[in-house]
Amino acid sequence: MIGFDTIGNATLIGYDDVPVLVTDPWIKGSAYFGSWRLTNIIPAEQMDAIGRTRYVWFSHAHPDHLNGESLETLRDKEILLPDHVGSRVYQDLSNLGFQARILPERQWVELSEHIRIFCVTDFYQNAALLIDINGTLLINLNDCIERGWGRTLQRIARTYKTVYLLKLCGFWDADMMNFFSEDGRRIPPQAAANMERRQIGKILGLYADLYHATHVVPFSSFHQLQREDSVWARQYETPKAAYKLGFDSKRAQIFDPFVRVNCDTGELRNLCPPPTGDFVLPPEAFGDSWAEPLEKDEQVRLAKYIREKEMLFDYFGFIRFRVGRRDTTIDLNPKHRNRGITFEVPRNSLMTAVQYEVFDDLLIGNFMKTTLHGCESLYPHFNPVVPKYADNGHAQTREEVERYLATYRSRAPIEYMASAFEQDAHRIFRKFVREDSTLFKVASKAYCFVRR
Repeated sequence: MIGFDTIGNATLIGYDDVPVLVTDPWIKGSAYFGSWRLTNIIPAEQMDAIGRTRYVWFSHAHPDHLNGESLETLRDKEILLPDHVGSRVYQDLSNLGFQARILPERQWVELSEHIRIFCVTDFYQNAALLIDINGTLLINLNDCIERGWGRTLQRIARTYKTVYLLKLCGFWDADMMNFFSEDGRRIPPQAAANMERRQIGKILGLYADLYHATHVVPFSSFHQLQREDSVWARQYETPKAAYKLGFDSKRAQIFDPFVRVNCDTGELRNLCPPPTGDFVLPPEAFGDSWAEPLEKDEQVRLAKYIREKEMLFDYFGFIRFRVGRRDTTIDLNPKHRNRGITFEVPRNSLMTAVQYEVFDDLLIGNFMKTTLHGCESLYPHFNPVVPKYADNGHAQTREEVERYLATYRSRAPIEYMASAFEQDAHRIFRKFVREDSTLFKVASKAYCFVRR
């Protein structure tokens, strides 16, 4: 067969008679310090195909895409990586003995007679992948939000007759949402409001038209919370039935998440993988105890880790960590002494995140409790500064961050500036106009019409 399967969370298997390429193979184990597991078992046929592929592509370093427990099964593969500034994933995998190669930015690379790929990166340390399988285009956006590459992908997609779009979409349940007020009350997450009014299918239809897709396959969205201290958020997970609700596209049709597509005949078959089951595990199963406090040397390492990020000093007066009911407060800028963040988190996960520079894993795991003081959001002054620029991009000082952003900007200057302007305008508009207002609805329709 010349075609592809979609399976797991964000795993695509490309075939050219034999399996050639697999993307983001989270195929076993858990993610985010045990908080997530896959919703469905990967069938034996697809597991066998993954084992026989020659190439593995990882979009970014999140463990539901580049999964540590799954890595050991891939040692005989050639690993293909986006050209992320800092080359962190390349360096880490190379040090572990893997055969890794960085793909050229925005260039087609031949993998077999009928399969070629085209990779684009963004400054959030994510990447999109175009896959041409014998004249059929697959747009693998995984977790990406357009940041300076959208128009390039649109131009390429216009030249194809058949285009499959694969993209994360949901109620924002795959983001940090475990927030508390200063008096200890949980703040209802944005996902709760989204469940009331957001039709996932409608959003996917807009993206389908934006990228000239003829087919849409829901993708990169299939996890289930399993830790006792994170299952509170299960109520906000996106059910599979939601992906088709409101779907309306000029020319695209939407399919179920897990499919096999023959690119020669156009035949599509649902794979129907069985669910992984419904169970809950204690944090102790993943080495965590909420009762353990930090040791003195751990407090020193934690403070060093935070203070190395110079841009935090521009906005925050302090970052506080509550571990084992004891506070470690890291003072930053006295000019902003009333503005800070309190993170309440188990010791083992916290220090593992510090050691391996994966703070994003704590945020997305949603067992860590976060309280904001004098600010409204982690964006944009904590995230992306800590998890994206510093942890993954190795840019900690102000000068390093400027060079980091300048490198991404130089890859497509006009697209980068247009995207940045659009996102800033969108953020400002949402700040001052309520989503349930008539003005917001009219503006949203106009925006979607223009983008289409």
